[in-house]
Amino acid sequence: MGGVGVRGPLAVAAAAVGGCGVLLFVDPNQPGSLLPPCPLYAVTGIQCPACGSTRMVHALLRGDLVAAWQFNAVMLVVGLPLLLWLWTRWFRAAREGRPTPPVSRGVGVPVVALAVTWMVARNLVA
Repeated sequence: MGGVGVRGPLAVAAAAVGGCGVLLFVDPNQPGSLLPPCPLYAVTGIQCPACGSTRMVHALLRGDLVAAWQFNAVMLVVGLPLLLWLWTRWFRAAREGRPTPPVSRGVGVPVVALAVTWMVARNLVA
């Protein structure tokens, strides 16, 4: 069991907590917000699969599940649990002093397919 090995996952968790702390006080919906817009959207007007995620997290932190859903439903329902699962397996592997196992094709392919489908669908509707 190595304390050194868990530094990476713990640093990412600390950064996530810090980011959430910022989102408690900075509203990304306000014009001129401290938080930058999605670079792809700013340049092309195309929404990436994660567009709206910052606003989604802001809404979640304020207890507004409806707004979170409206900002990015797929990231809310699939993305956040997936990120938690990936972080957990990274942390466990690091704690045990072994490399993080690769994500199987059975997980990776559907995730990529969903991301592409979500990106196309949300840009066709917009």
